Amino acid sequence: MNLKDVSQLLYQLKLANQEMTGTFEKTTGFSITRYELMQMLSELGKCSQSQLQSELKIDSAAVTRHLKILEEENYVTRVRNKDNHREIFVEITDQAVEELSRCEREHKSVKEELGIALNKAEEEQLLQLLSKLRK
Repeated sequence: MNLKDVSQLLYQLKLANQEMTGTFEKTTGFSITRYELMQMLSELGKCSQSQLQSELKIDSAAVTRHLKILEEENYVTRVRNKDNHREIFVEITDQAVEELSRCEREHKSVKEELGIALNKAEEEQLLQLLSKLRK
């Protein structure tokens, strides 16, 4: 693959990302990062802010910004570790769990809403290819 081909591939990925994440946010009311953050907390339960940063692969300032917004909306609570005041634990609220459930109920056909025209095999192949690109 030459540089021009790589550039075109990356540019198409960028455009697809912009379009789909914008539509996701308009449809659900959540940015994709905040939605993933809440999903992660829903699955993992209480965890440290640094663990969230590591799992989401974003910097600490970005995690802090997202958590601040979610906390203001009463979707998460943050509490300092009593034994280590530099560590902050984050937990999802019942309100957020209800909101995630509502999103799942209301957006069962999210593929159509986002304009994703892939069958199950294509979805799996795309996930494998994207994972391969990230290694």
